[in-house]
Amino acid sequence: MELDEAAFERLAQATLLRWGDHLEDDGPEGLECEQAPGTLTLTPAGAGTFLLSKHAPLRQLWYSSPLSGASHYAWDGTSRAWLSTRGGDDLATLLADELHQATGQRVLLPAIEAA
Repeated sequence: MELDEAAFERLAQATLLRWGDHLEDDGPEGLECEQAPGTLTLTPAGAGTFLLSKHAPLRQLWYSSPLSGASHYAWDGTSRAWLSTRGGDDLATLLADELHQATGQRVLLPAIEAA
């Protein structure tokens, strides 16, 4: 499903806010969360910085990780998830797994409701 610009903006911002709020309230101990318009920065103690940002021109979320590098994700309406533009991996699963690796604590991210 191709998102129009307004739908992308709502969905991307909802994703960043929902995950940021969840990780701030119920995330691993010692995880610092910084939310700014269009970005979510996650810094586990001593494990580098994870960055999620929206990229409006391509209607994607971009992810930068000290563990896996950089990758891009587009919304898939069928699976209701942000999927990698190279290989189809789910962003929520990858982020949760990598935060688990970085902190040693299990991480679950809430589902995102399409706008």
